[in-house]
Amino acid sequence: MITPSLDACGAFVSYLETLFALSMNDLHTMINDFHGDMRTGLSGHEGSLKMLPSFVDKPTGREKGAFITLDLGGTHFRILAVQLDGKGGTTVLGTRQTAVPRKVMQGRGEALFDFMAEGMDAFLTKRGFERTRTYDLAFTFSFPVEPTGVSAGMLIKWTKGFTATGVEGKDVVILLKEALRRKGIDCIRVTALANDTVGTLMARSYRDPSCDLGVILGTGTNACYREKCAHIARLEGAPPEGFMIVNMEWGNFDKVRRTCYDRDLDAASVNPGAMPLEKMVSGMYLGEIARRVLVDAVQRDVLFLNAAGALKRFKRKGSLTTPEMSLIEGDDTSDLAGVHDFLKQKGVSGSSIEDRRLLKRLCGWVSGRGAGLAAAATAAVVTWMDPELKHRHTVAVDGSLFEKYTRFSAKMRAVLTDLYGKKADNIAWVHSRDGSGRGAAIIAAVAATASPQGPGHSSKANFP
Repeated sequence: MITPSLDACGAFVSYLETLFALSMNDLHTMINDFHGDMRTGLSGHEGSLKMLPSFVDKPTGREKGAFITLDLGGTHFRILAVQLDGKGGTTVLGTRQTAVPRKVMQGRGEALFDFMAEGMDAFLTKRGFERTRTYDLAFTFSFPVEPTGVSAGMLIKWTKGFTATGVEGKDVVILLKEALRRKGIDCIRVTALANDTVGTLMARSYRDPSCDLGVILGTGTNACYREKCAHIARLEGAPPEGFMIVNMEWGNFDKVRRTCYDRDLDAASVNPGAMPLEKMVSGMYLGEIARRVLVDAVQRDVLFLNAAGALKRFKRKGSLTTPEMSLIEGDDTSDLAGVHDFLKQKGVSGSSIEDRRLLKRLCGWVSGRGAGLAAAATAAVVTWMDPELKHRHTVAVDGSLFEKYTRFSAKMRAVLTDLYGKKADNIAWVHSRDGSGRGAAIIAAVAATASPQGPGHSSKANFP
């Protein structure tokens, strides 16, 4: 049996713990920097926070009607038929979900939009929609978009592994309309270009007036909030008393301290240099950060020194996922039997209890930093709106990281309590499911009501 140097092991473990820790000074500095970049973005100058206007405000809760939503935001796209009852309630009447093949994600843009149009055609046919009627649709496109109106916007840059050509710099609503026309679908009127983050806020605020911040914590991360129109410089002529939801694109916030593991991950990504915060917080990347730390620890003879197969099994990119991190961190058995079984399934035999404990701690450091950064970003937005935290703020959150990762939300709450003590109770995180579906329908309702053309026929009647 090989015995490592306890001093060397201890020093490296302490180094890792410190490397991923966030001090109170780190958190306050981040909040101040966040405010600075919010100010820059709202003024219309170039900064890491895009601060994009959505051209819609929060719903009143009285919006009513039937709407279709088409949602592209990750490895799947969905189509939903949603009914709003005008009393804060929503009902999904039909849905279709389709995986987006990698060749479509990374092929020609025209093929991507044709793929969605084919899905729409199948949905309309299967559900028995009358093609002689007009149906209002919200297109949920959860990538960085420069909006030019409530139903128009140009893709700034692909994220989340998408690289389809011929889309960046183009109006994605026009591309969708062209694809629908090629497919012979002329019963759809696109009334809103929605973002899943804005949809998350809208879905909750439809029945909860205290909701003024929407956050995505899933494959990626983003946030939106309610801002005074007078503060948004690019909205020339906007009434000073009006409000509008602003899509921050906070995954691109760049004033965060990165480790060598973060820099290596970024260099190996499909979008080097982009989305620094997202690459430290979101579900697409947490597992990969932890894997890189794990491999470094194995190569330094700190972890799995006497366990066969560890380096080989974890050397491959993607061989430790964020859900697997959650499984590891959530094992509270005395001998970490769940972690032992996980390692055996991975082909790593002979792990010691010390190995398993260190692996669990390692995952905790990486997820803890992610949760801390997400909490600090949330705190920055809330204190921008309410510096003294005098009022209640409901934060609508959607995404598998928030919903399913063991202890992630609890770690976020702990950071807020450290920052603000009892006042942290005025910030309530609430899981808001399906902002990209139900929320997008609400956006379509708000937009259709404000449209000079008025709502489409679908908004006045139930679907088939």
